[in-house]
Amino acid sequence: MNAAIVTIGDEILIGQITDTNSGWIARKLTAIGLHVSEMVSISDSTGHITSTLDRLSGRVQVIILTGGLGPTKDDLTKQVLADYFGARLVMDQDILMRIEEFFSKRGRKMIESNRLQAMVPDKCTALRNDHGTAPGMWFRNNNTHVISMPGVPYEMKPMVENEVIPGLKRVLKIPELVHKTIMTQGVPESYLAEMIRDWENNLPECLKLAYLPRPGIVRLRLTATGKCAEEAQKMIQDQIDKLLGIIPEHIYGYDDLLLEKSLGDLLKDKKATVSTAESCTGGNIARLITSIPGSSSYYKGSIIAYSNEVKASFLEVGPKLLEEFGAVSQQVTEAMAIGALGKMKSDYSIATSGIAGPDGGTEEKPVGTVWIAVAGGNNTYSRVFRFGGHRELVIEQSSIMAMGILRKFILEMIP
Repeated sequence: MNAAIVTIGDEILIGQITDTNSGWIARKLTAIGLHVSEMVSISDSTGHITSTLDRLSGRVQVIILTGGLGPTKDDLTKQVLADYFGARLVMDQDILMRIEEFFSKRGRKMIESNRLQAMVPDKCTALRNDHGTAPGMWFRNNNTHVISMPGVPYEMKPMVENEVIPGLKRVLKIPELVHKTIMTQGVPESYLAEMIRDWENNLPECLKLAYLPRPGIVRLRLTATGKCAEEAQKMIQDQIDKLLGIIPEHIYGYDDLLLEKSLGDLLKDKKATVSTAESCTGGNIARLITSIPGSSSYYKGSIIAYSNEVKASFLEVGPKLLEEFGAVSQQVTEAMAIGALGKMKSDYSIATSGIAGPDGGTEEKPVGTVWIAVAGGNNTYSRVFRFGGHRELVIEQSSIMAMGILRKFILEMIP
C-alpha cells in the first residue's frame, strides 16, 4: 500500500527553509506498514497543487500534504482543495471555539483572518490542531485519502500522531509490518557490514536488513513482513541476541535512540557527572548533551578552549606541552580532559582538539585530524582520528565519536 508526501511552499523551493517534515512523516507511515513511494516539494500555486493531485490520485492510496494553510493571502491550499473536491467553505463552530480559546490564553486579539481559519471545506473531515490555528483536512477521493496539514512541525507532528496515524489504521487494511532498529556507533558502514556478514547471510528469509548510515552512526533496521509478522518480536530478538555476541561494543541502543540520550541515561544510572573541554568541536558536544531534557542532573559545563591561551589559562595545559607537541596532540588533549575534571569537579570529562578545516592542515596533521580524550578518576584514554568531509561533517563526526568513547570508557569497554 503506497503513500506520497507533498510539501507545499515557495520558501522550500528557494532554499529559505529546509524540509524536515517529509522524512519525519515517512518514518511514521513506514512504521505502520505504508510504503512511501514518492516525496515532492511544489510551489504554493493552484496549478501545481491540482496537477500534483491529478498525477498521484489513483496511483497511491494516501497523499499527505503539508504547508499552505496559514492566514495570509499567499496560503492557497485550503481554497484550492475546496475547489478541487467541489466543496464550499463553511464555518466549523468547534474549530472557531478552539481558535478563540487559543488567542484568549495568550492574551492576544483575534483578527478576521484568524477567524476565517475556522472555515473548512464541507466535504472534508477537519483535524484538530491543539498547537496552532489552522485545522487539518482529510478528503476521500475514490480510493485515495488526501490529508492536508499545517507545515509548521510543532503543529503538524501532534496531528499526525494523534489523528492521522490512528485514522489510517482504522480505514486501511495495511499488511502487518514489524520494524526494529539497532543503533551502532564507532565503526563505518562498510566495516560493519564485513563484521556481521555471516550473521546477515543467515537471517531468516522473511527478515530484511537495511543499513541506514549518518555521520558517526549506522542504524541496522530489521523488518519482518507477511507470515513472519506474527512471530516477529521473538524472531527479531533472537537475531539481536546473536548480534550482541558479535559487536557488543558498538551497539548502544534501539529504535532511533540518540547517542546523547544513551550517554545521559548511563550517567544518571551511575549517578555520575560529565564536563567537556572543546577546541575543534566549538561547543557542539555540549550542545548535543544539553539537548536532552534533564541533562542538568549530570552535565557540569564546558570550556571552549579554542586558543592556546585559553587552554593554558583555564585548563592549565602546560605551555611546554603546547610548544613541544602542538595543540592537536595526544598530550595536550589529555591535559585538557584532566583540566576539565579539576576545574568543574565532574566524574568524567571529554576533550577534543583537531583541525576541522578547510584550512590549517599540514602533511603531518592534515585537515580532519582530531584527537579525542576522556578522563575519569585516575584514568585517561585518548585516540586520534582522520575524519573526512567538510568542516561541519568533521565536527559532527568528532562529537559523535567523543560521546561514544566516553560511553565505552564508563562501561569499561576500553582501557
